[in-house]
Amino acid sequence: MATEQQSEHVLPEKYTEGLLDENGNTMSKSEFKRRQKAAEKAKEMAEKAAKKAAEAAVKPPSKKAALLDDSTEELDPNLYFENRVKAIVAKKEKGVNPYPHKFHVSTTLPEYIRQYANLEAGRQLGDVTVSVAGRIFSKRASGAKLLFYDLRADGCKLQIMADARVSELDENGFLLLHNEVRRGDIVGIVGHPGKSQKGELSIFPVKFTVLAPCLHMPPSLHFGLKDQETRYRQRYLDLIVNNNVRSIFQTRSHIIQFVRRFLDERGFLEVETPMMNMIPGGAAARPFVTYHNDLDMQLYMRVAPELFLKQLVVGGLERVYEIGRQFRNEGIDLTHNPEFTTCEFYQAYADYTDLLTLTEQMISQMVLKIKGSYKIRYPADGPDKDPIEIDFTPPWRRISMLSELETCLGEKLPQPLESEECRKKLVELVDKHGVNCPPPQTIARLLDKLVGEFLEEQCVNPTFICDHPQLMSPLAKWHRSYPGLTERFELFINKREVCNAYTELNDPIRQRELFLDQADQKAEVGLPGYSTTNVSCHLTAPAWFIPFVKGSIIST
Repeated sequence: MATEQQSEHVLPEKYTEGLLDENGNTMSKSEFKRRQKAAEKAKEMAEKAAKKAAEAAVKPPSKKAALLDDSTEELDPNLYFENRVKAIVAKKEKGVNPYPHKFHVSTTLPEYIRQYANLEAGRQLGDVTVSVAGRIFSKRASGAKLLFYDLRADGCKLQIMADARVSELDENGFLLLHNEVRRGDIVGIVGHPGKSQKGELSIFPVKFTVLAPCLHMPPSLHFGLKDQETRYRQRYLDLIVNNNVRSIFQTRSHIIQFVRRFLDERGFLEVETPMMNMIPGGAAARPFVTYHNDLDMQLYMRVAPELFLKQLVVGGLERVYEIGRQFRNEGIDLTHNPEFTTCEFYQAYADYTDLLTLTEQMISQMVLKIKGSYKIRYPADGPDKDPIEIDFTPPWRRISMLSELETCLGEKLPQPLESEECRKKLVELVDKHGVNCPPPQTIARLLDKLVGEFLEEQCVNPTFICDHPQLMSPLAKWHRSYPGLTERFELFINKREVCNAYTELNDPIRQRELFLDQADQKAEVGLPGYSTTNVSCHLTAPAWFIPFVKGSIIST
């Protein structure tokens, strides 16, 4: 299928030595001449077909005129575009508006299908008139007076049976109108519901109106749109051609609606906090920098709403949450995007065990509500590979980070973890197992890389990795039962982190020490640091007393 986005090998006007073909191989002079002749012939045929179609669109049909369908389309996308523009200009010159201001739609396609799906084959409701609208996806002629269209809208398909014998137009007007219609056009239909003799639900139009002509040649449904770059750069084409993409957008909307309803029912208050701030606080991530002209001040796009949400808890809003965008000026891959949506929420007088149970309830119930089962099929390796099964049935597996890592490595880690001896041992283990950990090789980074290699790879079904070392979670509260660890967990699904939560450290004196240490660590790796003034501003609210609180971030 030829589309405007596809690139072809273009021959130069003259042959030169060393000319390469599309595969990078040297092209002979005879091959060049052969291709040149073939290209000229194809261009000539395309121009003839384009001229014929253009003439049919603007001239009144003769007695021998026939209905045109998809088989008469130009093959060259550039000529297709030019001819469509010429046809639109010609209509404007005749005083015809090709873009009507209004068309009344009495029912959507999903409603139409639900209401008339049970009609008998061959039956037509001549006393019922409805109006629908959508995009034309295919056009098939059957003789000189009958056309079949595939109309799509709202993820549904409906057949249009356009018959000159029941149209409000005369035969010449019918031919002229329908010979102008192309795939991709947005049309409005006023007609009668019914089914064809073969039992396919259809609409039999009395009035057929082109509401917005499509100027570009749309991809064919038969071949589809598979080029990944085109799909992502032109999402509208992806949505038009690949019907399953619509379900992804709908599922995402259902997820956000469920999370919001789940938290609202449990007394949480939804809030909105600033997107820009004078300090890049809330997480150890590189921020985007912007500039406020009126204030003559450099500002940072937020990397997390954490600081503001904690201030609200201090102010007495004991259960708060925010669903919003975060911005992190870091790498891009299949699991990381510079801007992404999170749900971050905080609850006073609770700890990480309460949150662990709440998170398990929220996500498992959400999957059951949206998918109808705890078990789903997910194409983890792409749409061309067999999908994997992910089981969200509670309770979920819970593993303690250090003990499970030592089991996987087959040896104990030196204590204390903060020692240089432990760091050297971790470097040795990373090298031994071929785990890539570029500088700086801090203990926290080395542990994180090993956990990613040995623990996260086990987490296809939902799994909580709990009890992180304090050196990996300086702002989480220390574990009440295991020295050196914190009351923190991360949730992994399909080997990817989707949730991070911990009992918040609410000792302002200890928090100041750790916050300054974290600021120094950021400066070591080139992240924006904090002045003493900014740190003091951040810690002013907790000094007024923040209750023991649990916090969670869920990425969507």
